[in-house]
Amino acid sequence: MDDCIFCKIAAGEIPATVVYEDERVLAFEDLNPQMPVHALIIPKEHYANIGDGVPDDLMGHVFNTVKKVAEIEGIADSGYRVIVNTGSDAQQTVHHLHVHVLGGAPMNSGSPALS
Repeated sequence: MDDCIFCKIAAGEIPATVVYEDERVLAFEDLNPQMPVHALIIPKEHYANIGDGVPDDLMGHVFNTVKKVAEIEGIADSGYRVIVNTGSDAQQTVHHLHVHVLGGAPMNSGSPALS
């Protein structure tokens, strides 16, 4: 998608602070972090959201990357939250599938919703 900011980040056209990368996914720090650790994991191939026909093996790879990112960020043992927003009612503002990985401090039920 020519106008997708996450596609541009995956292609290296827009800089990002990369946490993890392999041939299928990219994880990078969120520009507007909601917690001390706030990384986003995206598939390099464009899918608008979790319901956009993402192949099972790619979806598994995206979610297997969560543990790697948590370990790299030093939050694997203390705990972390994983969030995927799908569609406008869920406040998804970037319509490229992305998984939020948050941690680094205690959370409460009033933690903000993420787009």
